[in-house]
Amino acid sequence: MSFIVGVISDTHGLLRAEAAHILEKCNAIIHAGDIGSMELLSSLKAIAPTFAVRGNVDTGPWAKEIPISEIAEIAGGHFYIIHNLDFLDIDPVSAAINAVISGHTHMPELFKKKDVLYLNPGSAGPRRFTRPVSMARITVDDSGIHPELINLE
Repeated sequence: MSFIVGVISDTHGLLRAEAAHILEKCNAIIHAGDIGSMELLSSLKAIAPTFAVRGNVDTGPWAKEIPISEIAEIAGGHFYIIHNLDFLDIDPVSAAINAVISGHTHMPELFKKKDVLYLNPGSAGPRRFTRPVSMARITVDDSGIHPELINLE
């Protein structure tokens, strides 16, 4: 049986209809920061269980309860979530992390390093310069963790 995780970041208060449609088919959601508002976070939580971290634009009283980083166990996989990968404060291999999820750059990126998946879904919020509007989906099943970047344009 497979478990689907929607991965989104840098929404800056905007939940695009295309992103919401994809997330509605997910069993869980990861938001890698720069959420933009408590209303957006509440909308995600109404769709599926949501793991979120605070980004550099998430300021004010509403964001104080949101962690800077989080380890989420989802369908047997261990996901380390942080907004800015430059601030990675653990050794993912030693911590038995399967995937590191980050945002901040607004550029989708997917690579493996020492058997750990690194995924930045890009920005699903307002367009920034010429960067793509994107998100990701991860399928977790008996054979492992299978990421997919999704262009929302």
